[in-house]
Amino acid sequence: MYDKLNGEKRGIVGVGSALMDLLVFEDDAFLKGISEIKGGMTLVDGAFADGVLEKVTSEVTVVPGGAACNTIIGVGRLSGTATFVGKRGRDSYGDIFEKDLKQNGVTPNLVTSDTPTGRVLSIITPDAQRSMFTYLGAASELAPAEISPEKFKDAAIVLIEGYLVFNQDLMTRTLEAAKETGALVAMDLASFTVVEEALTFIKETVIPSVDILIANEDEARAFTGLSDEAEALAEMSRCADVAVLKLGARGSRIAVGGTVTEVAPVAGGDIVDTTGAGDLWAAGFLYGMVMGYPAETCGDIASACGYEVCRVTGADIPAAGWDRIKNTLPAS
Repeated sequence: MYDKLNGEKRGIVGVGSALMDLLVFEDDAFLKGISEIKGGMTLVDGAFADGVLEKVTSEVTVVPGGAACNTIIGVGRLSGTATFVGKRGRDSYGDIFEKDLKQNGVTPNLVTSDTPTGRVLSIITPDAQRSMFTYLGAASELAPAEISPEKFKDAAIVLIEGYLVFNQDLMTRTLEAAKETGALVAMDLASFTVVEEALTFIKETVIPSVDILIANEDEARAFTGLSDEAEALAEMSRCADVAVLKLGARGSRIAVGGTVTEVAPVAGGDIVDTTGAGDLWAAGFLYGMVMGYPAETCGDIASACGYEVCRVTGADIPAAGWDRIKNTLPAS
C-alpha cells in the first residue's frame, strides 16, 4: 500500500502509557455527578480515581490498557511482530500488565519505577460511550533519556500514543529516535480533549515527523477546525502521507497520495462497549500496512478488529473474536 515502508522490516513498536483499565457501567446521572465532560479523556490524580471507585455501584472489570498498548496487543494477536515501550510500577498491577503483554504475543520493553502503575477509570454509560479518567502514575515518569534508537531498530512503524503530547520532551525524543532508525511514525490523535489542549505543539512539533495520521471525527474536527469530514480528511492528508478518518458505525476513509478509499463498517447490533474500538482499529490497519496489503484490505481488517472489540467489555477481544478476524485476512 505504501512505498516508503521497508519491506525487510515488519515490526510495529508502540510507545505509550502502561496503564490498567478499570471498567465500570454507570448511568449518565452518575457520570454527571463527577464530571461535566462526557467522552474523551481527563487527567486526574490517584486520589480522584480512588474516590470515584468508592462510589461505583457496578462490578469493576480490570484489564491492561492504554491506547498504544491496546493497539500493539492487537498486532500481536494478529501474529504481527509487536513490541511495547513504556514504564510500569513495581507492583501487582505492573506484574499483570507485563504478563498480559507476553501472553498476547507482545515483547515488553518496560522501565520500572517505585511509583504505582497508572490506571484508567472508564465509565461506560448505557449508550456504550466511555468517559475516561486517567491517573498516569509510573507511566508519566518515562524519560527522554530512556528512549534510544535501539528500541526501534527492527521497526517498520513506530506508533506513538497521542497522549504523549503532555510530555513534550519525551514526545520530541521519541520522534527523533524513531526517525534515526528509518521507521515510519504513526500517530493516533487519541482524544479530542488532547488535541484541543496541545494543538499548537502537535501542529508545530509533532506533525512534521508523522507519516501516518489517524483520527476519529471529533479528533479530526479539533485538529483541523473543519466540520465537513471530506475537508477535514483533505487537510489531514496535507499533513501526513497516510491519513485516516475513523467514522465509527459509518466505516472509515483512508487517504494515500491524494486517493481516498472508503471502507465499509462491519455491522452488527450487539455493541456492548466502545472501549478500545479506535485502538484495535489501528491495530488492524497498521498490521495490514506492514504486510503490504492494499488500503481497502487494511481498512477491512481494521473494521473487523474495531467491531469485535465493541462486542465485549474492555479492549480484550476473546479468542473466538480473533478467529473471526483472522478469517478475513488474505490467504498467505
